[in-house]
Amino acid sequence: MSIERIHQLRKALHAHNRHYYVDDKPTISDAAFDRLLDELIALEAEFPDLFDPNSPTQRIGGGLIDQFETVSHRRRMLSLSNTYNKDELDAFMDRAEQGDNLLWDCELKYDGVAIALWYENRVLTRALTRGDGQQGDDVIANVRTIRSLPLKLPDDAPDDLEVRGEIFFTNDNFSALNDRRESLDMPTFANPRNAASGSLKTTDATEVSKRKLSALMYHAITSDQPFASHATAMDQLRLWGFPVPSLDKRWSEVRVGRSDVHAFLSNWDEARHQLPFAIDGAVIKVDSMAEQEALGFTAKSPRWAIAYKFNSEAALTVLNGVSFQVGRTGAITPVAHLEPIWLSGTVVQRASLHNADQIAKLDLHVGDHVWVEKGGEIIPKITKVAADKRPVTAEKVHFIDFCPDCGSRLIKNANEVQHYCDNDLNCSTQVKSRLAHFVSRKAMDIDGLGSETIDQLVSKGLARRPSDLYNLTDIQWRQLGQFKEKSIENVTKGLASSLKIPFERVLFSLGIRHVGGTVAGMLVEALEDMDTLLAADEPTLTAIDGVGPMIATSLAAWLQVDSNVNEVRRLSEAGLLMHGEKKLQPTSLVLAGKAFVVSGVFTDFTRDELKASIVAHGGRVVGSISGKTDVLLAGKGMGPSKLAKATQLQITIINEATYQTWIGSTD
Repeated sequence: MSIERIHQLRKALHAHNRHYYVDDKPTISDAAFDRLLDELIALEAEFPDLFDPNSPTQRIGGGLIDQFETVSHRRRMLSLSNTYNKDELDAFMDRAEQGDNLLWDCELKYDGVAIALWYENRVLTRALTRGDGQQGDDVIANVRTIRSLPLKLPDDAPDDLEVRGEIFFTNDNFSALNDRRESLDMPTFANPRNAASGSLKTTDATEVSKRKLSALMYHAITSDQPFASHATAMDQLRLWGFPVPSLDKRWSEVRVGRSDVHAFLSNWDEARHQLPFAIDGAVIKVDSMAEQEALGFTAKSPRWAIAYKFNSEAALTVLNGVSFQVGRTGAITPVAHLEPIWLSGTVVQRASLHNADQIAKLDLHVGDHVWVEKGGEIIPKITKVAADKRPVTAEKVHFIDFCPDCGSRLIKNANEVQHYCDNDLNCSTQVKSRLAHFVSRKAMDIDGLGSETIDQLVSKGLARRPSDLYNLTDIQWRQLGQFKEKSIENVTKGLASSLKIPFERVLFSLGIRHVGGTVAGMLVEALEDMDTLLAADEPTLTAIDGVGPMIATSLAAWLQVDSNVNEVRRLSEAGLLMHGEKKLQPTSLVLAGKAFVVSGVFTDFTRDELKASIVAHGGRVVGSISGKTDVLLAGKGMGPSKLAKATQLQITIINEATYQTWIGSTD
């Protein structure tokens, strides 16, 4: 009877969780739910052999977490491009539609933390943060405490499914959390986003379970039964028990035209403060999955979705001064120092001024009263000056001509707005920043080399380049006061482990201007090894899919500097990987040199199968139609704009049958 009761309670509590958190239609009181949960906890303690990791009791937390595993995303988890006005939004929609009348989906942009849930054999197995887009931390122990998220999916769900969404605090739960922390004399969180992020990285899952995090999901990925549209994907997720944006409450609208998109934005710009959670805008995305596939991605964001940011909160304060910072690549950034003000949940004392043009445009004077906003409600910025309040003693702010660190005269490239210090080998701030970047977790991930240690290494003349780290002796490490045997052992192990870091991260770790992790991956995919990269000229780099003229110019200039090339050689001699993974040899070269775009739905192949086939026959697949595309492989349901663009660019257009004849002689 007790065993049967355990199964009854688990089934009932799962159902009550769904009614309360997903359907928003509670069927029992909180007290009644807690009584059932307590009964189940007692029975499971009595019958430990019946342990089930998906039991409702496992949402309470299970003690301390030693560390969070870093896991590579199956597909890049990119952020969205932003726009702050409807003219820019219309321009984005024009680029996507190319004369077609596409259907659009609108969703609120929740102010929380992005998450990717992996279900394998219909059971939740991982929950990854965005991280750097390539890899994130697995915070599944904490995500399991969120009662609105299903731990196990029904039998009609695909075996393997990835669901992406946002984890956040409702306003009430955020207030309750801070009230509880205040009563315990603990520091409170500045805003709900910080609280959500901090909660997911808390090592005590039992504590996280008390915080009552919420979630809403907005994207699904499966190869088993691909969805035809975003709207159908959301409908299916709802049926499988996921919390998704409410259509009834107009938290989302699906399959609408442009005028409805504008109406959605206008409504929530006015009504956002009535929501039970914080938002900072809305997300507009193409509904058709085939159109999404055809539009593809840039290096940083999808071309089929954009974030529309609502007007930020603003406050008036006094500009007390301006300082100038030197970045890792030598970029000079002016920083405004402000009389402290409270803005969007945090105390603001500094704001970015970006560059010399921004200072001149604002006509800034020290002592001015300035309006400060949070760009996207995150980064403070000065938007205008209250000139009528300017004191007679106010002094005009001038951009500097010389590096505040080393005194070198600054340079400014004709096609850029940023000023730079190009004394990269002797400017101590740049040297320290480059070393810190090189050893950082996203780059070479070398433990034991914090900012204090790097400061000492540079000040004592022990290291100026990353390659110097690999040549330091134990005697030299001991010159750092805090370095004892254990510290030396740890950093030596870290340096040894870095020799296994993939080439794309080695390339990223070099700190080349405009070459982030995503671009580094594209370069390695196209060029495969460092020798090929060193030999590449600007036209070769520009021809790589995803590498634009600005990146190509910056990289080509970096490759022409002897000290950079010599540093690459030294790192290679130290044992760092300077080549990507060996690619499988194609079964034929019938498609060699051809760049394909695959779009639409096909009869005999899935899109993934076609892409694999193209690569197997020597071709390559690119994300969108451009002048670099050779062939458009067109399936059913492909938008006419793609056909028109391919025709305009005189790109060869073939169907599935023609493709099969092209490769038929080799199969």
